[in-house]
Amino acid sequence: MARGDAEFAAFAGVSFPRLRRAAFLLTGNAAQAEDAAQAALVKTYAAWRRVHRQDPYAYTRRVMVNHLKDQWRRPVREEAYEQERIPDRPAGRDVAGDVTQQRWLLDALGKLAPRERAVVVLRHFFDLSEQQVAAELDIAVGSVKSLNARALGKLRVTLDPSTEPLGASR
Repeated sequence: MARGDAEFAAFAGVSFPRLRRAAFLLTGNAAQAEDAAQAALVKTYAAWRRVHRQDPYAYTRRVMVNHLKDQWRRPVREEAYEQERIPDRPAGRDVAGDVTQQRWLLDALGKLAPRERAVVVLRHFFDLSEQQVAAELDIAVGSVKSLNARALGKLRVTLDPSTEPLGASR
């Protein structure tokens, strides 16, 4: 085994489930999420000597987001027919409630544009600052703020079906 391989294997084992779950929130597709997490770990392994002393998880997350951004720019070439689900659900919980909440979350995130979805997931799932999100997506901080506000507005409407657009009558 090469020097550092054991350390990377331990990092990958701990990080993969969280990366896959985040990629699933970004894409809404289990197969695409698994591919994105694996691709990010492969690229991280190639740069492991350089990044392992810093914050390897942040580096891997940036690689994964960039990988997904590249896919959003290209047309979809293949479709996975596997039933989609959020992987690695903790045991001992109310499965029916989890499924209902996950379906709502996935449906709500699916209504967002890819950049809005990326901002919401990075900002609220990863708890990154606006500056960190801007750096990862290579956009201005003002764009992060406006995309986040727009996306949260869309999510609020989805959350509260009694909310009607302005000018609509009951």
